Amino acid sequence: MSIRKVKTYSTRAKRKMHIRKRLHGTPAKPRLTVYRSLNHMYAQLIDDTTGTALGAASTKSKTLAEDMQAAKGKVAKANLVGKAIAELAKSKNITTVVFDRNGFLYHGRIAAVAEGAREGGLQF
Repeated sequence: MSIRKVKTYSTRAKRKMHIRKRLHGTPAKPRLTVYRSLNHMYAQLIDDTTGTALGAASTKSKTLAEDMQAAKGKVAKANLVGKAIAELAKSKNITTVVFDRNGFLYHGRIAAVAEGAREGGLQF
């Protein structure tokens, strides 16, 4: 692994730990955590009191397959993931969440997931 990759990872890890020490999800207000890889986006609703995931959505979900093919670009797909996680939260009677950007900058695909979740009706 090159030095540049190690530095980037450690910088993100530091940001992640700085964020996580302030955020805590409860059953009434779970933590919406977002992860982005080079090609996909993942979002989860997590209850930190029990350590369980209440639901998840990603660009690899079978339920979103048709919408993903119609979407142009990664940002549009990330927006669809945000809307899907908002629908999942609504089905579990969750209206407010704590947004965990997981050490990533709030820009691009991370911001698109947040906007999609807000369009879907979540508040954070």
